[in-house]
Amino acid sequence: MKYMILMIALFFLPTLNAQTIQTQYVFLITFDGLRWQEVFSGAEGTLIGDEEFVIKPESLKQKYWADEPYARRSLLMPFFWTVIAKDGRLYGNRLHGNHVNVKNKHRFSYPGYNEILTGFADDRIDSNDKLPNKNVTVLEYINNLPRFRNSVAAFGSWDVLPYIINEKRSGVPVNAGFETATGDDLTDRERYLNTLQMQVPSPWSTVRLDAFTHHYALEYIKKHVPRLLYISYGETDDFAHDGRYDAYLEAAHNTDSLIEGLWHWVQSHEPYRNRTTFIITTDHGRGTQPKESWKDHGASIDGSDEIWFAVIGPDTTPGGEVTSPGQYYQTQFARTVAAFLGVAYQNQQQSGGVLSEVINK
Repeated sequence: MKYMILMIALFFLPTLNAQTIQTQYVFLITFDGLRWQEVFSGAEGTLIGDEEFVIKPESLKQKYWADEPYARRSLLMPFFWTVIAKDGRLYGNRLHGNHVNVKNKHRFSYPGYNEILTGFADDRIDSNDKLPNKNVTVLEYINNLPRFRNSVAAFGSWDVLPYIINEKRSGVPVNAGFETATGDDLTDRERYLNTLQMQVPSPWSTVRLDAFTHHYALEYIKKHVPRLLYISYGETDDFAHDGRYDAYLEAAHNTDSLIEGLWHWVQSHEPYRNRTTFIITTDHGRGTQPKESWKDHGASIDGSDEIWFAVIGPDTTPGGEVTSPGQYYQTQFARTVAAFLGVAYQNQQQSGGVLSEVINK
């Protein structure tokens, strides 16, 4: 009899654990190429005053400079260091021995986004060319589950994102690059965004301004209430490649503000309120030495494999900045996204493990 009771308990244990997870909605969010140095220490002193990379150094210093790194990071990313630092967890400050790394050897965007979304490094992906991804991302996997069908979507500033997600095969709707909102039920704001996007020039031919990505995503959320949403912001990387440290900082600050607005929106609207987890990270790091290497990344640039991540939601015990030594990998994000939704994500390769310490059970 005792044996039978034990077997029944073990049978139902996974279900009981799943029921303790409060998260019903996951927003995966990425900054393209934002260094951990700025996230954890704010503006870099050797760059903020350098006229090679900054148009008006004194004005920029007035906005983002303070002697202490804790003060600088709060000036740059106030949402991260007031809300997430209080109610969530942040990983990747290597000054404390807390390491987060990519595993792909190329250390640029397409390989990085593939690694985030599939949970493994595919070194066959060796360019940013618009080639449909052969790998099944966590977005596609979850979208193909009956209980999640038509409740997954992605928005991005870079026009390669539909290929990384393989929009045609996966069935996941992707709005990226300079795409407009489509459909017979466009809101007034979507129509306005469609018009405005054509009238506001982007500095780049393949990346739109992040405000358009953000507001298209917000309108979609209001209409369709997706269970899993991916938002990929792009300005930080492109301003860095342009050698504009001032614009890079402004983009980081602005994206922090956009995410703050999104967080407060979901926390004030049903059914998202208190049932939504944000996982925020980046696709790759950047260089530090020599100084001008902050503009670049890739296999030949030291530091390009160094990243960071943050998590906030009802199932993540608040811990703020994690200062204990540890090693984490980009390959762990895909299965962690799925785990928050009670899904055991599988694909054709061995994915990284779940970041179990950010999920209360």
